[in-house]
Amino acid sequence: MPTSTSEAVRVAVLADSDTRWKWGALTARRIAPSTSIELSGFLLRGRATPTARQLAEVGVRADELREVTGNEFLRTMKDEPYDVVVLALVGGGVQAMLHGLAALALSRRPVIVTGYVGVVYEKLADGLLLRHGADVVLANSRHDADRFRAVYEGVGADASAVTEAALPFLGGAPYEPKDDRDTVVFAAQPSVPASRADRAYLLRRLVEHARLHPKREVLLKLRSKPGEHTTHIEELPYQKLAEKLPGGLPPNFSLVYGHMSDVLDRTDLLVTISSTAALESLHRRIPTAILTDLGVREALGNHHFLGSGLMASWDQLDGGHRPAPDAEWLSRQGVAADGSYDGAFDEARKRVARLLLAPGLPPLAPYYTPATAPGYLPGILARHHLAPDGTPLPGTAKSEVSGVRRVMRDAVREAARGAYRHGVQRVAPVIRRMGQL
Repeated sequence: MPTSTSEAVRVAVLADSDTRWKWGALTARRIAPSTSIELSGFLLRGRATPTARQLAEVGVRADELREVTGNEFLRTMKDEPYDVVVLALVGGGVQAMLHGLAALALSRRPVIVTGYVGVVYEKLADGLLLRHGADVVLANSRHDADRFRAVYEGVGADASAVTEAALPFLGGAPYEPKDDRDTVVFAAQPSVPASRADRAYLLRRLVEHARLHPKREVLLKLRSKPGEHTTHIEELPYQKLAEKLPGGLPPNFSLVYGHMSDVLDRTDLLVTISSTAALESLHRRIPTAILTDLGVREALGNHHFLGSGLMASWDQLDGGHRPAPDAEWLSRQGVAADGSYDGAFDEARKRVARLLLAPGLPPLAPYYTPATAPGYLPGILARHHLAPDGTPLPGTAKSEVSGVRRVMRDAVREAARGAYRHGVQRVAPVIRRMGQL
């Protein structure tokens, strides 16, 4: 075990999507109490397992990176000693891994860290209680830390794991307007809004904005390409809607991919419904607007920005309005535009260091157990092929697979993923439209 800043800390990050891999890997580097870290990446096999292109776009490296099932990950944790494990998963995945790790009964278990990849605007209690049991539950702001503790204390659960930090990918040069540049960026989200009509409306208004301001560069920043999945399912990609837009696209309008930080380097106004990109933009003091055109609603997540001073409609933005953020709101949201970001992870790093130096860690004790949630927990664990006691379900034991069989298995799996994506993006919308006839 590491006992000083001169020794390498072995960290494993288990992630289930491209954005969670980015969050988990960057978080691991910020909270490790050592200048030396050995980072092993594990990608949980599922519908959102990132493609090679998505991983390259994220741009976060690891000493090793491989795709695993939940049980394969648990076997690795049993066979290989790690100091810290970062669970960058949805709540159900975190809960399953907590019970799976507890069932291993390791003589010296790793410090378990988890948290959220961005703005927490839905399923607050559900997601938090599924993450309870980790040694460190990271909150991205003072606002989130207060809410997280209130949820745990409200059910009588230990709230000491809640640790205030920040989003690990904030950074970049502060905004400086340039006379020869005028760029508006709309940060799209895979699942917000959900309906075709709403997404088509947003695309139309963005294109109209470009036509109203022909000397202004208007960019639609996309998260993924059609057929790829990210943290959320995107049933109606803007790319496909753009192909059918009457009149085509104006010359000053473009669809862009890549690192958000690179796009923000040339942004003069960031527009979104509720994307975490807004916090990245605000951190750099870039003018930012949260759209109200479709209402301010919990389903959209823009209610999270109440009190921010950022609410605006396309009509207002077309007329030249630029929202001014509220300083107190920014402070509570962990944006740290005041320069305090460098110390945002100090508390988390100190907590991890204390746990690593402890003579022994107590057994993992999630709030949900077969006694406290007998009608909920078994189903969550079963989805990850675990029994109610956290042990592998029968039939999921490790099997010896030859090289040829492994290639065939991977090919079949990739074909299944393609069929699933086709069903989500093509078949399901048709079935829904038929049901509305």
